[in-house]
Amino acid sequence: MPAADVAPLVALKPVQTLRRRWPVLLATVLSVAMLVGVGYELFDDGLAGIRRATPASWGFYLFFLASYFTLPVCDFLIFRRLWNVPAAAFTALNRKRIANDILIGYSGDAYFYAWARARLDMVTAPFGAVKDVTIVSGITGNVTALLLGAVALPLGYQLIGPEIVEAMIWSLVFATALSLALILFSRRVFSLPRRDLWFIFWIDLLRIGGTCVTIALAWAWAIPSVSVGMWLFLVAGRQLVSRLPFLPNKDLLFANFAILVIGHDRSLSDLMAFTAASTIVIHGLLLLLSGAVYVTERMRVWREER
Repeated sequence: MPAADVAPLVALKPVQTLRRRWPVLLATVLSVAMLVGVGYELFDDGLAGIRRATPASWGFYLFFLASYFTLPVCDFLIFRRLWNVPAAAFTALNRKRIANDILIGYSGDAYFYAWARARLDMVTAPFGAVKDVTIVSGITGNVTALLLGAVALPLGYQLIGPEIVEAMIWSLVFATALSLALILFSRRVFSLPRRDLWFIFWIDLLRIGGTCVTIALAWAWAIPSVSVGMWLFLVAGRQLVSRLPFLPNKDLLFANFAILVIGHDRSLSDLMAFTAASTIVIHGLLLLLSGAVYVTERMRVWREER
């Protein structure tokens, strides 16, 4: 072959290599960003939350861990059905959750998409599935917020200022309209079959219910003077507030509402701070553990290649 014909092909080779490796590069960048984000959160306010009153009951830690892992377990069930993913996917789904918590919204979904793209022998067209799972999760959260709002607003509107009630109502209207629009145009929006979409919906509903119940039980073990039923009511309000887009200072609003309902001003604020700090600590431990496993596997492969 003449040299003039070979040169352009050689020049294109690094571009093709970059195209093949971009999922790994994106996953690496997001992993480093997750470590930095967890470190910042931990040394900013996390350590202060850990130093506050620590629950002495073992029940708090048991149900807190159950609440933490409800999300990745449900995600694993979903992608096990869609892609028949191996057990190693559970680590990637934990990283997905951490990125969504620590970094900007949906960065975890981008990480998981890159993880799936790097394993195209296992997954075909992963973008459509990740997109559908994310959208259905949002619709499920909006439906849950609508149901909780129908129950919570008549019971607790006297404890909330009228401007907050108005913002909550407009937020519920917006969330309902958005969900209805996605459902009406579902054929253009979704890629998965309807039976898979319904499976995702029910698993997400199970995830929301499981998370609410387990964190309510954890808090009930930490402050047993407050009944489990009251904690469930407060957690339902927390879930409602977290899904509403037009509310400023959501955490502050929930904390003030909880203090008005159950009292325990100092104990409740310490419990909320400890819960948030414990979540950050688990984020960091999981990142370090998965990083150590990855390095160990790479060293084993390097030894075998030598």
